[in-house]
Amino acid sequence: MQVYNTLGKTKEEFTPLTGREVGIYVCGPTVYDLSHLGHARTYIAFDMIVRYLRVRGYKVCYVVNITDIDDKIIARARELGEAPQALAKRFEAEFFTDMDTLGMLRADHYPKVSGHMPEIIKMAERLLEKGYAYRAGGDVYFSVDRAVGYGRLSGQSSEGMLTGARVDVNPAKRNNLDFALWKGAKEGEPAWESPWGPGRPGWHIECSAMGVKYLGEQFDIHGGALDLIFPHHENEIQQSEGATGKGPFVRYWLHTGFLLVKGEKMSKSLGNFITVKDVLRGHDPEALRLFFLSVHYRSPIDFDYQNLQSAEKNLERLYNALNFIDRIEKSTDEIKGIKDILELYKKKFYSSMDDDFNTSKALSHVYELTGEIFKIGPKAKADDLLSLREFLGEVGYIFGILQREPQVRGLEEALRALAISLGTALAAATDYRGAIEAVIAARETLRRGKEYAAADRIRQELMGMGVILEDFKDGPVWRLKRSARDASS
Repeated sequence: MQVYNTLGKTKEEFTPLTGREVGIYVCGPTVYDLSHLGHARTYIAFDMIVRYLRVRGYKVCYVVNITDIDDKIIARARELGEAPQALAKRFEAEFFTDMDTLGMLRADHYPKVSGHMPEIIKMAERLLEKGYAYRAGGDVYFSVDRAVGYGRLSGQSSEGMLTGARVDVNPAKRNNLDFALWKGAKEGEPAWESPWGPGRPGWHIECSAMGVKYLGEQFDIHGGALDLIFPHHENEIQQSEGATGKGPFVRYWLHTGFLLVKGEKMSKSLGNFITVKDVLRGHDPEALRLFFLSVHYRSPIDFDYQNLQSAEKNLERLYNALNFIDRIEKSTDEIKGIKDILELYKKKFYSSMDDDFNTSKALSHVYELTGEIFKIGPKAKADDLLSLREFLGEVGYIFGILQREPQVRGLEEALRALAISLGTALAAATDYRGAIEAVIAARETLRRGKEYAAADRIRQELMGMGVILEDFKDGPVWRLKRSARDASS
């Protein structure tokens, strides 16, 4: 397996520190507002990575922090006239609601800044003792002049680092690039006791302290969005390695590409700021996952609703392939080439995924396989069908799609009414699937009686309900249109 390491700007063989155990830390949300599409893009990517590593036999410990005290939280709380802690708790709950709706696996740990003050203070003390940090009144700053290889992750010069960085304005700082490990208390702000007086942590030290606590002084993967490379991740490296005396702090740095909206960076000032809730009001969560995973996680991605609709159609195609497999009659006859076809596409899929989690290429092979599935015909050996079903199930798990059985609002009632009008018994029809089968059985009776006009009317009525019926030599096979599945309750 090869992964692209931002630190070396190249693909490297993935070799964990400890056998088949993998520690992953991903920078989580600062909970001062609703989650937006940029959050969704990053967390879907790392959710996929965690899932894939587990499928590949790795034991993964997955950590996502929650920043529940920060300048942004304090500023937003003032704006809304709300206590910072209450605001953070409210938006933390919204974050988990959105992530659950998107089908995210829960991380093994969600450490919060407010619950890890002892670890943060201890790390700052160690940096002071070793001469990497200094006090400036009630503040504690990391001295960039003491840093070893500062800029190695971002590849920027000192002048470049100052451009666009979150820089604390404080005349007591020795270097403009020095960053806060601890901020002295200000009136009206939350504060905790420390050896330097009451205050709160700087932005960067929280991730170092919590990463070390849950994954050790060195671990395998640290991830986040591209805009966190500098200053956040650059500073994490310096303070972590300075405090522990060990390096590298992280073996592989992985970053997701930028999210654009119709070619522009998403921002409230441009009026193109889109929250996860905005999208999910009218679109399938699995389609949003598929949309993001259709592009390599490191590449920029341009969001618009037309592209999302394309993802919905591709999701329909995958569900239809599953439905086709489930509905076709199983045979004891082996159809030549099915095993070979499946093994070929499985090899292509895993080869693509092993190449820095290339989901775009991997999905193209899955779509090619679904085309082959529809060519197989209505009969196939039971073992072969099971193997196809298992592979698509594995793809579905890795991508977080194909995870539900469609429940169609209104469809069952319409089908029952149609069946009753045909005089068809529905005693065995416990859901819409059974109702469809009952209607199809009545249609087959008409076809055998050469009442083709009546049979065609039934087919058209089914089409109007979103049920596509295809006739094969060995019997009919049905599948749902996307629109019918979208009406799920």
